[in-house]
Amino acid sequence: MPYRRLPNTDNARIKALRTAIEKHNSLFGRDVISLDVRKLEHMLRTFENAQQRYRESLEKQASSNKKFQKLIKNARLYISHFIQVLNFCVIRNEIKKEQKQLYSIDPDNFTVPDLTSNDALLYWGDNIVKGEQARLLQGGTPVYNPTIARVNVAFSQFKDAYFNQKTYQNTTSRQLEILSQQREDIDNVLSTLWNQIEAAFANLPANERLERCKEYGVVYYLRKEEKEKTESENN
Repeated sequence: MPYRRLPNTDNARIKALRTAIEKHNSLFGRDVISLDVRKLEHMLRTFENAQQRYRESLEKQASSNKKFQKLIKNARLYISHFIQVLNFCVIRNEIKKEQKQLYSIDPDNFTVPDLTSNDALLYWGDNIVKGEQARLLQGGTPVYNPTIARVNVAFSQFKDAYFNQKTYQNTTSRQLEILSQQREDIDNVLSTLWNQIEAAFANLPANERLERCKEYGVVYYLRKEEKEKTESENN
């Protein structure tokens, strides 16, 4: 005997609920579904809207992320390059190594810090900009190629995009949370609906009962042995 299984995708949920509503309306409310169909219609519209908002939010996040990745690469390049040039200036005695502390850099460390994470870029970008400004206020000569102004442009663009991306991610997470809750509500309603539909046709012969229930959107699956038997008979 085929078994019943609730939908596992949003589109399948929408199709199942819409089918039951349309079938009910086409028969002018024949005594099959006892739930308030107007509430079901409202639930369907609300779920479709939530699905659309989630998709739009996800698309905006993905589109923004493509631009964001380019800004990450650019900021990493400028920050890394500035630190290398700063170290070369120290090696050439153009800048006192003690002044590296202004940038939160160990005076005896001449390696470029790990810049692979966004948090590291935020940390070091901020330190480099503030450190160079502090050294210049002490009468120091500016580091060139790249200048701190050019580094700051790349860093600021990255930082703005970083927080924008965080906003997109938070919005998408909220929309997904709303959608997930509504999925649970839809599944509970479909379970109740399908119980009512099956109960309405319980006295019909098995094959006819299945067909009538399917007309209301109930989804059935054959068990493995039943599927093999059906395929064997068809061949």
